[in-house]
Amino acid sequence: MNTVTVSPKFQVVIPKEIREKFHVVPGEKFGVLPFENRIELIPIKQLKKMKGFLRGIKTDILREKDRL
Repeated sequence: MNTVTVSPKFQVVIPKEIREKFHVVPGEKFGVLPFENRIELIPIKQLKKMKGFLRGIKTDILREKDRL
């Protein structure tokens, strides 16, 4: 687990290992959500960059009769 420190301006630095793994770039926006006893950062992607991200998704799921 990586550890970060909150600065006097309430800023944190995302560790290099995490930035590289998730391809975080300067200026990228994140949603900040409280969840139970933790803070979650959710990347906000531009719609144009999301084109094709569902390619290959399985669409032949069985649905209940009242969900058709």
